[in-house]
Amino acid sequence: MGGPGDPPEGTPEGAPGGGGEDEYRSVVFDESFVRAARLQEFSAQERLTDHAPAVRRRPPVRRGFSRQALILVLLIAVAFGTAIYMGVRHPYQPRATSPTEPLRMTVIPLAPQARVPGAADPERLYENSPAAHFRIGADGITMPATRRTEHFSDSQVVTSLIVAKEYLVASALDPQVLAGSTVEPVRRLLDSDQLDQFDQSFDRPTADGRHAPTGWLVRFDPSRAQLADTRIRVQGTLQAAEFDSGTLEVVAAHTFVYALRPAGPRAGAEASLFTVRRELHFRFDQDDLRTRQAEVVVSYVQAGPLACADDATNHLRPLLAGQQDRAGGPAGTDPYATGGATALCGSLAQSTQPKV
Repeated sequence: MGGPGDPPEGTPEGAPGGGGEDEYRSVVFDESFVRAARLQEFSAQERLTDHAPAVRRRPPVRRGFSRQALILVLLIAVAFGTAIYMGVRHPYQPRATSPTEPLRMTVIPLAPQARVPGAADPERLYENSPAAHFRIGADGITMPATRRTEHFSDSQVVTSLIVAKEYLVASALDPQVLAGSTVEPVRRLLDSDQLDQFDQSFDRPTADGRHAPTGWLVRFDPSRAQLADTRIRVQGTLQAAEFDSGTLEVVAAHTFVYALRPAGPRAGAEASLFTVRRELHFRFDQDDLRTRQAEVVVSYVQAGPLACADDATNHLRPLLAGQQDRAGGPAGTDPYATGGATALCGSLAQSTQPKV
């Protein structure tokens, strides 16, 4: 006999037996599956009334965004909006800068009107000269009161003045630079766009207003003179102002007074004073302030006592105690004064010499 669930005729041929595993029992049609079906059978009443087909197509189930997806979309929108805002309003956006100018330089030798005075004690020379009240070394390069400008902060103005002072110290007070032993302390403070001009000036010195080493720094011919006193006297001013909206300009005007003796071991050789008046114009853009380097665009130098016939392009070749320049020059020029000489060679005003 067949089982209670079998048809009266028994199990059809080829069908699994009553004791076998029904191949469809593993498929479970739960409620969610039924609801998701795309086809739905009409009821008997609906079929009788409307003569409709046995089944109808169900509208697709509308599913909304999950909460996590909505949060992710919002975060992406906020991040994108922030990026746009920062790109428009960020205060440190790169700005267009003008090309770096080459340094324009003028070196005016000043010839003495009489023999150069000398003394065994350099201090005696200083005490009897206009440099008697000058400060010594870097102390003579005083920092002015600073304030922000329209486009530069207080700290940026201070940075420009500090770098300008560092350049003055390296180029006019460093004993090794003065002796012609090195130029590196000066070179490392220059804007990278001026390094080619700087290097050409020392590789191939030329009196063309662009490539004179003495326009970049002070250095003496080591075969002629050496420092008799490392306490160099200095006096001058630093002034900072905006050159344009993207550039700060610092003007440095200083007088340096050196005590020199003849080079080599000459016992009893007297010292004499040598005066250099320098006016330098520095410019700083945002990159220069960040790297603490400077563009030197103008260098105006008066130096003496020098012989007008001597070339002051590569080295300064001072006239020392007891020497004089017979050729001389035009009317006397005072390197302690603020005015500038325009001649190719001037004469050193006698009032600038120590009274010994």
